[in-house]
Amino acid sequence: MTLSSIRNFVNVSHTRGVFITMATVTTSLLSSAGMATSAISSATGSAPQTLQPYKLLAKQQTSHDSAILRFALPETRPLLGNDPDVPTCIKVKYTHTVDDEHSADEPSTSDSYSKSYSPISHPSTPGYFELLVKSYPYTPGGGVGKFLVDLSVGDTISAAVKSERLMHGSPAVLERNWKNVGMVAGGTGIAPHIQILRILLRDDPDAIVKLLFINRHSEDILLKTELDALVRQYPRRFTVTYSLTGVTKEEHDRVKGPSSMDISATGELIDTSDKFEYGRGSVDMIRRALPPPSSESE
Repeated sequence: MTLSSIRNFVNVSHTRGVFITMATVTTSLLSSAGMATSAISSATGSAPQTLQPYKLLAKQQTSHDSAILRFALPETRPLLGNDPDVPTCIKVKYTHTVDDEHSADEPSTSDSYSKSYSPISHPSTPGYFELLVKSYPYTPGGGVGKFLVDLSVGDTISAAVKSERLMHGSPAVLERNWKNVGMVAGGTGIAPHIQILRILLRDDPDAIVKLLFINRHSEDILLKTELDALVRQYPRRFTVTYSLTGVTKEEHDRVKGPSSMDISATGELIDTSDKFEYGRGSVDMIRRALPPPSSESE
């Protein structure tokens, strides 16, 4: 079963149960066509939706082709978006210059590209935002990821915050009465989930969240350190199941570490062993990893 098949199975929304799914670099239930936010404008600051420069403050390599990039916000704007409790999305614009290798007399040509990214930092984070970026080789119509990962600290990008995205008819995450939230992500599609996770876990004490995160191999799992930290911080409210498509259970059992225990942020002894499934997905896997759908009356 593919991710799209899983999406068909879990695309159920009720007051007490909601499922949110993401593909590798696209979102399914998070629609970028949605409510336009009111722009923040003042005599000293620029609106988030205005194309403007953002300076790279720090870069953390997370894999051979992925990095977490921290960008500074303008001094006149404390937050990336308009609402500290609503997930944000930013469109990066990039111009790629191609030199003519055949004639010194021919001028260079430039192509402009853009790509949207969901920050992995909480939208209420003051002063900066962070992006998880995977580097793909330059191709006609692409190359933004490589451009970003190749940046040096101090370099700037041109970007604009996009309109708020709709989740089941609203951009809001809080005050939705979501008691059980099931998420399915693959690859870099984990990025939009992280913002929602941070908002729900920090600010909605009644929400219980379960995530099924699908990757080829264990070394491909992005943001695993951050996800494991959230599990330790919210052991009763957040669980992650990793599914690997590139190895069998028998192959993985030979290399994975033993079970482990740890002390949670609340002082509880918890099992921090990773929960693994194998394969691209099945109904049984969904039932094991995610909360069951429920009706509003239940």
